[in-house]
Amino acid sequence: MNRVICACGKKNKDKLLLLSQCCGRYLDHFDTIPAPDAESLMRSRYSAFVLGRGDYLKKTWSETTCPSDLSFEPEVKWLGLEVRTHRLTGPANAEVEFVALSRLKGQPTRLHELSRFVKDTGRWFYVDGILRTPERPRNA
Repeated sequence: MNRVICACGKKNKDKLLLLSQCCGRYLDHFDTIPAPDAESLMRSRYSAFVLGRGDYLKKTWSETTCPSDLSFEPEVKWLGLEVRTHRLTGPANAEVEFVALSRLKGQPTRLHELSRFVKDTGRWFYVDGILRTPERPRNA
């Protein structure tokens, strides 16, 4: 049995969830188990970045904004995710603000984004994001 902790850092009763209990079910069963809300989709997309799952990222990206080529920076080491806020902005729209920490070539980086999502045909899709001012994390 695979006992890998989910990269998104979601907890249940102060205990980190396993990938199979959390984002893994969406990553591995996109066609039958869609993420139930925008926050879950955003968390699963973070996990997909950590795991190099471009297939999932493409499937969960709105066709109107999805890039034709999606490549990963092989030297990035993802360190953690903090979801700051999540809210519905309409019956089929939502926003999720998050901070993702990483290290690239030994340098700490911080991605702070307000992501926008749309619900279409019963599934949530990432539309785009507004980057916040780049910051360097303290003591990273």
